[in-house]
Amino acid sequence: MELPKDPMMLFSFINTKLRDCYSSLDELCDDMNVNKETIVGLLQSAGFEYSAEHNKFW
Repeated sequence: MELPKDPMMLFSFINTKLRDCYSSLDELCDDMNVNKETIVGLLQSAGFEYSAEHNKFW
């Protein structure tokens, strides 16, 4: 599955997956075979930060 290119769509997609399917961003990245640094970088450039405590970007 290809990740959304638009940062807002990516934000929504990743947070939904984290909420519904994965207990951590590392688990999501391993399972979906995606690069964690890429996701974090794209979402940081849109103003979002990952909270491991809350398991979501905000």
